[in-house]
Amino acid sequence: MKTIGNILWLIFGGIETAIEYLLSGVVMMITVIGIPFGLQAFKLGLFCLWPFGSQVVKKPTSGCLNTGMNVLWFFVGGLAICLTHLFFGVLLCITIAGIPFGKQHFKMAGLALTPFGREII
Repeated sequence: MKTIGNILWLIFGGIETAIEYLLSGVVMMITVIGIPFGLQAFKLGLFCLWPFGSQVVKKPTSGCLNTGMNVLWFFVGGLAICLTHLFFGVLLCITIAGIPFGKQHFKMAGLALTPFGREII
């Protein structure tokens, strides 16, 4: 069932948001300071391609460095990606069949705002 959900996810906005993550990761990797942000964008892009069956948990050792990185992430690209997830989430929740995919977009919108200090399992 997870495989079918993931294939449908790719059709209902998964590919578009993954491309957005990967493009923003490439742009962020231009500077040395942006490398950690680009790596995080690549991780989220891969998670966005196959989200069903995966979980996101908080790291127990997340500290003030992750908070600072999340604040910078918010302004660098997190807000734009979050708005994309919210758009697809609202669009998919219009139909009953799209509600599970819309809920997944809403979960990923929260992750798009504060990705540092979290781990994908």
